[in-house]
Amino acid sequence: MAEQVFHVPNITCGHCVATIKNELSEIKGVKSVDGDPGTKNVSVVWDSPATKEQILALLKEINYPAD
Repeated sequence: MAEQVFHVPNITCGHCVATIKNELSEIKGVKSVDGDPGTKNVSVVWDSPATKEQILALLKEINYPAD
């Protein structure tokens, strides 16, 4: 199991976090997603078959790219 905190500068509110949670939860293997609009951080816990690359690609696709 892997866990990482991603900094996502485009987060401005709770709705942004909810969108990210909904989208990332669709990836098979993603166990949990939590976000904080104040710090603009998203914490993701995942297991195989999900990958960090998939998570980063989806964040970019939904206009919340991580830096």
